Amino acid sequence: MSATAPDLAELERAYRGRSVFVTGHTGFKGAWLTLWLHRLGARVSGYALAPPTDPSLFAAARVEELLSAHHEADLRETERLERAVADAAPDVVFHLAAQALVRPSYAAPRETFAVNVVGTAALLDAVRALGRPCPVVAVTSDKCYENREQVWGYREDDPFGGHDPYSASKGAAEVLVASYRRSFGMRLASARAGNVIGGGDWAADRIVCDLARAVAAGEPLEVRSPRAVRPWQHVLEPLSGYLLLGARLLESDDPRWASGWNFGPLPGDELTVRELVERFLAAWGEGSWRDASDPKQPHEAKVLRLCVDKALWELGWRPRWSADEAIRRTVEWYRAFHAGEGDPRALALAQIDAYLAAR
Repeated sequence: MSATAPDLAELERAYRGRSVFVTGHTGFKGAWLTLWLHRLGARVSGYALAPPTDPSLFAAARVEELLSAHHEADLRETERLERAVADAAPDVVFHLAAQALVRPSYAAPRETFAVNVVGTAALLDAVRALGRPCPVVAVTSDKCYENREQVWGYREDDPFGGHDPYSASKGAAEVLVASYRRSFGMRLASARAGNVIGGGDWAADRIVCDLARAVAAGEPLEVRSPRAVRPWQHVLEPLSGYLLLGARLLESDDPRWASGWNFGPLPGDELTVRELVERFLAAWGEGSWRDASDPKQPHEAKVLRLCVDKALWELGWRPRWSADEAIRRTVEWYRAFHAGEGDPRALALAQIDAYLAAR
């Protein structure tokens, strides 16, 4: 490998004292990333809409207290976004803000494209307006690829596409990112993560969130696509990839880092929805589910896998937690939260430390 898997010391060297601008910091992944960056000694400025759910990890873990600046605004408020980026004077930008769900994209397709494509262009223009090099890690999705229901994982050079508006918007965002990189010489990478799970997610129509709610309420979970295959991974897995990628962009202007990267589980660690549900319930120790498949439901891909060879061999990144460990850690977080045991921020930071200690 050309690089070694990051440890705490390496990440601290990359981010301690740095100004980091994060979009989407009020969301599930964004809140976890902000906690981790603060843990590393970074000065984090955030730009996002208000937390999308109640409860939210952002509120429960009191993430706003850790920020150098907190902006609640839309990406398409371009003047406000440009001022926020300029005020932060960032050393690196992580772009996570998005309309991030498949099913709502059917109800609001134009909004989905506007946020995920036009909003990304607005953020990149705000970085360009700085007038100096500033690396950007733009997070898209594993669903950016044209899905052919193939059994092998999609590689970074596979065609973009998308049946539903969400997936298509992420494919379009990838084309836009590549255009800005080539047209303006930006130190700009894109990251495509698998289906993330972890404590603190309360979004609708996400299987683990629905599971945690159903178990806590003593109700069976209705599962709409039990045979679908997804590259499930704990949220800390792709975040470690984003952080490592950002560190490489900060350290070097080598063009290989400014490209697209997949972050997902190793081959063979993907699960069907049914397997995920049954292992989650087994880890929790109670709960039930039923098959609620409906042939008239909106289209969703049946098989989705990512090839992570590029991240393994070029970036030096690799997953640290198996699917079973990811499920166990997720259950651990939700059980503690619902039982009122432990501070949500402390629970998250303890899991970050445990993740970094894993080999």
